[in-house]
Amino acid sequence: MITDDIRKRLQALSDEKYRDFQIPVIATVRADRVIGVRTPELRKLAKEISKREDIGDFLSTLPHDYFDEDQLHAFVISGMKDYDECIRQLDRFLPYVDNWATCDQMSPKVFAKNRAALIPKTDEWLSSGHTYTVRFGIGMLMEHFLDDDFDVKYLKKVAAIRSDEYYINMMIAWYFATALAKQYETALPFIEGQKMDAWTHNKAIQKCVESNRIRPEQKEYLKKLKIKK
Repeated sequence: MITDDIRKRLQALSDEKYRDFQIPVIATVRADRVIGVRTPELRKLAKEISKREDIGDFLSTLPHDYFDEDQLHAFVISGMKDYDECIRQLDRFLPYVDNWATCDQMSPKVFAKNRAALIPKTDEWLSSGHTYTVRFGIGMLMEHFLDDDFDVKYLKKVAAIRSDEYYINMMIAWYFATALAKQYETALPFIEGQKMDAWTHNKAIQKCVESNRIRPEQKEYLKKLKIKK
């Protein structure tokens, strides 16, 4: 079976020092689910197994037992060339994603040529109620709709999200810090108008201050807009 083959390969690629590094970083994943395979090895393996005729068996075996299998699954999806199949596999997989690393590394290349179709899917993801599906939706808006296909309505969608989930609010802050780097004049009123909750607002400003893409004078102004608790 492909799943057994993959697990043997992952165990053979295990790096104990890297595993020890990963465990505290991906705090939402149990330590016994982490094998400790480095990202370049996972990418290489993903390209290899994607060519197998039985890859569907691995993709349909959910939930996976190991974090590294989730990572591998995410890389396989990211490399898919058919948009509809990519979306189908994403919708099957996203409910099982339980950590920021697996969520954030999924970046399907096929999305770049299918942005019009992607917008209604981001709406679905944002309203899903599942932490990492929402986070993924915000990430796709950040990656694909802050440049040529930018529209202020996307800023409004993200600013309107309210959540008690740390990993959602961190992504909102990251999104707005990126928006301020790329679309400063349009994004700034969302900070000036305090359109987000106080924690997320201040975290977005912090990320801007730490960014090399924000000009010094912009940083100084943004610091003045922090919400005092």
